[in-house]
Amino acid sequence: MILACQNISKSFGTDEIIKNASFHIEENEKAAIVGINGAGKSTMLKIIMQEIDADEGTVTVAKGKTIGYLAQHQEQDSDKTIYEEVLSVKQPVIEMEKRLRAMEDAMNGCDADEMEKLLADYNKLNHEFELQEGYAYKSEVTGVLKGLGFGEEDFDKKMSELSGGQKTRVALGRLLVTKPDIILLDEPTNHLDMNSIAWLETYLMNYKGAVIIVSHDRYFLDRVVTKVIEVFQHRVSVFLGNYSDYAVKKKSAREALLRQYYNQQREIKHQEEVITKLKSFNREKSIKRAESREKMLDKMERLEKPVEDNTDIHITLEPNIVSGNDVMKVEGLAKQFDGNYLFSGIDFEIKRGERVALIGNNGTGKTTMLKIINGLIAPDGGEVRLGTNVHIGYYDQEHHVLHMEKTLVEEISDDYPYLNNTQIRNVLAAFLFTGDDVFKRIGDLSGGERGRVSLAKLMLSEANFLILDEPTNHLDITSKEILESALNQYTGTVFFVSHDRYFINQTATRVLDLTGKTVINYIGNYDYYLEKREEQTAFHVTAGQAEARVPEKTSAVKMDWEQQKKEQARIRKQENAIKKVEADIEAKEQAIAEIDEKLADPAIATNSAKLNELGSLRAKEQEALDELYEQWETLSSELG
Repeated sequence: MILACQNISKSFGTDEIIKNASFHIEENEKAAIVGINGAGKSTMLKIIMQEIDADEGTVTVAKGKTIGYLAQHQEQDSDKTIYEEVLSVKQPVIEMEKRLRAMEDAMNGCDADEMEKLLADYNKLNHEFELQEGYAYKSEVTGVLKGLGFGEEDFDKKMSELSGGQKTRVALGRLLVTKPDIILLDEPTNHLDMNSIAWLETYLMNYKGAVIIVSHDRYFLDRVVTKVIEVFQHRVSVFLGNYSDYAVKKKSAREALLRQYYNQQREIKHQEEVITKLKSFNREKSIKRAESREKMLDKMERLEKPVEDNTDIHITLEPNIVSGNDVMKVEGLAKQFDGNYLFSGIDFEIKRGERVALIGNNGTGKTTMLKIINGLIAPDGGEVRLGTNVHIGYYDQEHHVLHMEKTLVEEISDDYPYLNNTQIRNVLAAFLFTGDDVFKRIGDLSGGERGRVSLAKLMLSEANFLILDEPTNHLDITSKEILESALNQYTGTVFFVSHDRYFINQTATRVLDLTGKTVINYIGNYDYYLEKREEQTAFHVTAGQAEARVPEKTSAVKMDWEQQKKEQARIRKQENAIKKVEADIEAKEQAIAEIDEKLADPAIATNSAKLNELGSLRAKEQEALDELYEQWETLSSELG
């Protein structure tokens, strides 16, 4: 055991955050701390790091073990470059290297006795240098920085010139290069693109040390962790396995607690009824027996009903106008800044009912493309055409649609006056605004909180084409699940940018990858994209470059896009056919069930003519049902 937390409790004023929390971490173990926003996850990390004191309990780190911590926000400013900042943690190794070079120089002009002593010292220091991986420290720093999304052209940028997200990435790089025995990471993926997140996953899985992660990135947690520490309603519970294992076990545990609660409630009700009955007899013996039962009931340890945050809240999205089948067509779209093209020759279509994810590395132009579609900036080439009756609802990261002087309730009620107070509170609660939070001014909220308000307004907008830029940023896992459910039931069309791979997997019916200044289409979710990415990228990017050299030739990309459109149309047709057969199967099964009811009727049992008629009808219906089952199997296998 490398780290132990025993009976940790923490309150801020009258707000109880954590109560009697206990867990431990083994050497090389990878663990996650999960819970809704405000549950106390970051507080727990700060207590472990002794940045704040626990009210009760102890934190024990194994003797001689080092610990490192990445907080969510980094404010370090210095005149160092990015490379120098990360390299600085290798100062002891750098000093060793300087001493080795000095010894080598000294050997040139020394006598035999001095040489013997120098060689002994040199070999000893060189051995230590090798143990510290001194011959690889520069390549290690370079590898970590590149893994976290910095190109070599970024290495000379000054720390004082970086954004908050870039500073956080540098701080993460410093921490990884330091290689402490225990790493604590608070939302490490927030400022990373997909490639960098994938690199970090591999790095942490192979890390020779313990790692504790606070994250809302479920895909990341599934890949990295083997233990989940849940903070829920001030209490801590430990589950072995990754996030998906935890989700299953959590649901099962809650169902078991609910059964225990309801069983106890039935027992209490039964005992109360018996007590009332005994008292009604009004005899000394029965009254004593009633009193005895009352004492037993008073001593019973009452179970609290287990609750789950937001379980009763369901956001429903429904457009008030149905759009045409062709929602949006993009042709030849291009955008450049300072003579450098972000992308060019972009062609794609979106049909009604699709949920299309636009992915790509940071800086490829995803947000720019959304702004062009929304008319906020002009393209340098090509056009965007919207279909019939298309009404856009746009969620942007800057939240321009909010009024800083209004409270949350006013922001919702002024735009949607038909909602009553309960409905407004339910919508806001789904996005983590409860109690007196709903009376806060928009101007007093953090950027993440404003994002949640913007998302709540969008959910109510009744638009039929939702365009979302990183909708899950700053949402906790429960709120993400609510949003996923709402989007999956939405009958309109969705086009979104996200780096949340779990969210993409749950919601996207198609993925567009913006890479190599072009768009590659994948008819499936994120897992399908991963399966096909290598072969598709090699083909499309090469084809795109060939097209740039020989523009008069038909683009291989465009030809392939036409093929994919045909394939997508075939899949939609197949899916519709399957739905129709499934509806017919349900109708036939219902008809057979009704015939069986009649056959079981005693009044018909003595009527042989009616029995024969019903028996013949049932045989025909069963034959038709068997044919429908065969159709379903054929269609399903063709789709697969």
